[in-house]
Amino acid sequence: MRKTDTRKNDAMRMTTGLPALFLTLAALAAAIGPAPAARAQVLEWIQIEARPSLRQAHERARAHAARLTDVNGFAIARGWYAIALGPYPRGDALRLLGRLKAEKRIPADSFVTDGAHFRQQFWPIGVRERPARPSSSPPDAAPAPSANPAGAPAALFPEPDETPREARRGEARLDRAERMELQEALQWEGFYAGAIDGAFGRGTRAAMRAWQGARGYPVTGVLTTRQRAELLAAWRADLQTIGLKQVRDIGTGIEIMLPLKLVEFNRYDPPLAHYDSRDDSGVRVFLISQKGDAGTLAGLYDVLQSLAIIPPEGERRLHAKGFEITGRNKRLITHAEARLEEDRIKGFILVWPAGQPDTRRHALVLDAMRESFAPFGSATLDDLALNAGSDQHVDLIAGLEIRKPRLSRSGFFIDAAGTVLTTAEAVAQCGRITIDREHRAEIAALDDRRGLALLRPATPLAPDRSATLRKTTPRLNAEISIAGYSYEGLLDAPTLTFGKLADIRGLQGEDWLLRLSLDARPGDAGGPVLDSGGHVQAMLLPRPQEGGRRLPEDVWFAASADALRGFLEAHGGRPQTAPPGKALAPEDLATMAEGMTVLVSCWE
Repeated sequence: MRKTDTRKNDAMRMTTGLPALFLTLAALAAAIGPAPAARAQVLEWIQIEARPSLRQAHERARAHAARLTDVNGFAIARGWYAIALGPYPRGDALRLLGRLKAEKRIPADSFVTDGAHFRQQFWPIGVRERPARPSSSPPDAAPAPSANPAGAPAALFPEPDETPREARRGEARLDRAERMELQEALQWEGFYAGAIDGAFGRGTRAAMRAWQGARGYPVTGVLTTRQRAELLAAWRADLQTIGLKQVRDIGTGIEIMLPLKLVEFNRYDPPLAHYDSRDDSGVRVFLISQKGDAGTLAGLYDVLQSLAIIPPEGERRLHAKGFEITGRNKRLITHAEARLEEDRIKGFILVWPAGQPDTRRHALVLDAMRESFAPFGSATLDDLALNAGSDQHVDLIAGLEIRKPRLSRSGFFIDAAGTVLTTAEAVAQCGRITIDREHRAEIAALDDRRGLALLRPATPLAPDRSATLRKTTPRLNAEISIAGYSYEGLLDAPTLTFGKLADIRGLQGEDWLLRLSLDARPGDAGGPVLDSGGHVQAMLLPRPQEGGRRLPEDVWFAASADALRGFLEAHGGRPQTAPPGKALAPEDLATMAEGMTVLVSCWE
């Protein structure tokens, strides 16, 4: 009985998608011979894929043949192998190409070709010559009725290769490793989220039903032999493009799975081993290896977050024996982790381009790296005899660029809660604003006409000092000093720049401006203008733009204390004020200025 059933199944497979009427017409046409117009009809192929190795091409051809008709495979130039459908009359090929793309049954970059570049045929197995006649399954032929819950064209799928009973028998012969592999493939395709344990419970059955429905197969919850082959072939082909392999890096003393089709080793730059992008993949990997203790670990945790490759948005966690950092923005998804074992810190960083729509590969690579990560021996990159190269730079750490703001200016505290007064230029068109690069801040008030901005920290701060505004009008030609980050954060503390008060009005008589004579820099803008007693008598504004005029280099302007007071009071502030006091010694003035002056940074 089984032999009879098998022959019936074989016959069904041979006649899939060919209604009896079409078979009769095809036989009649073969007997009579083609009409003159038909003999001249141009036949074309739909090339859907190309692979760099015969093994990969066989796997992909087998997967496509499990769900599409007229699948053929040919060798092409430079050792590649093409998979194509057809051949069809040109009009039919174009219509079928559009339909299959719309139904997402073939890649979006598939195209119609005359096949002139096709060489030896490798699929179907046993075929030695290219077909010289149109496919026996025209793309517009009406399909025979079949179960198709997903609504996909049934003509594109063969009849089931096994009955449900036969499928269950075949499944029962799978060992645990093979069952786990199927679960991994279902997980990769996005249908399964359970444990990879080889047990086909309710979750696995539901995933199988979902996969069958998405592919247009009858939904049974048990995969047939051919369906298992299709699922595994697609999964393995995707894995092949990643090239996950175990790497034993002697320099770092780390063994780990790496995606070697996406990255390749470049260099050691302690404490990091650099694996740079391969073939413009956009993926980068860094292995962390250095000697240290808990303090070193915490320092490394802070330093890594200043790197341009680690976006500031995302989760962070530091504990006694390790840390995890996840950063994400529109360009990058970065994960960094490290652990402290005895006197050694080992870890890794995975940088992935966020623009890639397929997040499955990222998840697979990250999971594989985390599960396979295994430090060995006592070696660290500190042990390598590496000389400092000429490419050392203050903006680089271990060969990686530090994340830098779009611009930085100065500001100063005006109350005990850490509210900051600065220039409007410092906060224009910023994606993120920080005070002293560590504390997030938001704009509380803005006066674009006068160039003033008030910032409120996301969490209250406790400044060492806050500004006291001078009550009286300063004296012409009096000595003044500006506290500011002249070099936009390159130095850790503000500097004092000395000059004179040239006028108590602007060049056009503005009574809210002071004109100063001093050698300031753009980074000083927003900093406090101090009198000899340490009181704020103005705030330095950005260098003025006078159209086609170029002012002398020592001409700067500042918003007066009265203008600052009015701005603060208009927005609910209560600034401290005081008359001029006793002149301070230069070192005391510098201490007071450093306590109130902050670095205001604007980030993309």
